[in-house]
Amino acid sequence: MVPNVESLDRKNDTKDAKLQEAVNAIVRVSHGMEVEAAIHPALSNLVDNDVVLRIQDFSLWYGKAQALFHIGMDIPKGKVTALIGPSGCGKSTLLRSVNRLNDLIDGVRISGDMLLNGDSIYAPDVDVIELRKRMGMVSQKPNPFPMSIYENVVFPLRIDGIRDRKILDEVCERSLRGAALWDEVKDRLQESALALSGGQQQRLCIARAIAADPEVLLMDEPASSLDPIATAKVEELIHQLRGEYTILIVTHNMQQAARVSDFTAFMYMGRLIEYAPTGVIFVKPQLKETEDYILGRFG
Repeated sequence: MVPNVESLDRKNDTKDAKLQEAVNAIVRVSHGMEVEAAIHPALSNLVDNDVVLRIQDFSLWYGKAQALFHIGMDIPKGKVTALIGPSGCGKSTLLRSVNRLNDLIDGVRISGDMLLNGDSIYAPDVDVIELRKRMGMVSQKPNPFPMSIYENVVFPLRIDGIRDRKILDEVCERSLRGAALWDEVKDRLQESALALSGGQQQRLCIARAIAADPEVLLMDEPASSLDPIATAKVEELIHQLRGEYTILIVTHNMQQAARVSDFTAFMYMGRLIEYAPTGVIFVKPQLKETEDYILGRFG
């Protein structure tokens, strides 16, 4: 059967038009034109009791270079929220702003605020060390301390001055069970954490992060350096931790975001573009920019 040339032309024109729309949208953002974030009603009408972290008109500069632009979003309690977007879009910068790790970089300044359970993160009188104790942090690469498995887990309690062996033992077991690692290491607690596999080390870091019962658990691409089997275990662990912990995760892997998160925020060029339930944002996003990124038309 000979193809209908006119029909093919129409299909190509439609494809070209969609591609041009995508390019135009990205050009608008690239030139600093404000794109109002599309926030789903499920996330724009949350009451205070349902919000662990509230980000309010937050912007950040590295010297004269602006990295984040007027971010405003609420992180729901007991849910997994994923930040997605191309490399350099501000995902990790936003995550590191929550526990003020960006303070360690010279020339950083911010405007706006973040509230952790109603308390300002950036108020002048905030004790940053105490603030960080209220959060757990899991980095891209496993970073166990050069000490025993046991001491890695109870380290947050040690620095708080807790010496009661019974309390430490209980927290160690509870945290390792919470990180789905107890059965694998219960007979090796006094061995070096550095002897564990990469995937086990990352789950150990998660156990350490939850030992102090954090108000929010921050994860910066926690599976990016792991093999597929270890990645699957970490993703399964995230499923198990939802509900008990509020998790904010940065991932470059959209399939991973779709698998593990309840809500997803798409960022581009330092701006929040769209924020919605994960099922909505991957199936029927509100904005063309989001659809084009998810379908691989850019990024």
